[in-house]
Amino acid sequence: MLLPKRLLATLSLAFSLSYSASAAGQSIDDVTLNVFKDVNCGCCVGWIDHMQEAGFVSKINHPRDLNGVKEELGVLPKWQSCHTAVTQDGFVFEGHIPAKYIEQFLANPPEGALGLAVPGMPLGSPGMEMGSRFTPYDIVLMHKDGSSSVFAHVESAAVQK
Repeated sequence: MLLPKRLLATLSLAFSLSYSASAAGQSIDDVTLNVFKDVNCGCCVGWIDHMQEAGFVSKINHPRDLNGVKEELGVLPKWQSCHTAVTQDGFVFEGHIPAKYIEQFLANPPEGALGLAVPGMPLGSPGMEMGSRFTPYDIVLMHKDGSSSVFAHVESAAVQK
């Protein structure tokens, strides 16, 4: 995925460009999530904690224009949530996606995929826990051509573990 020069410069500051992804997918040991979020967002911190507990490394960025970052990455408004994470090889993960689904995606990224999204902020998703409250949600597979499909349906909190 070719990134605009301004965003590439931002990403270059956040992680080493010496990364090389394997053609057969990648291990989470090889992945650093470059997370873009508002400095005041607590639910984003909850999601980052969830990802770190699953073994992901995160580097946090607080851009002045978060929506501009999303736009440059190709995250359409219908897919947006409160934070955006990008891997070294340009895969985008928008919103409160459970770690296990990101692992599944990275193990075998579909051709033409931009990444995954959980639009909005569903109750009970990682970082959005509120006791036993839970709202079922879809994890969307974002395609580089602007189309999307359902990657997974999360019916309960137990399913996302």
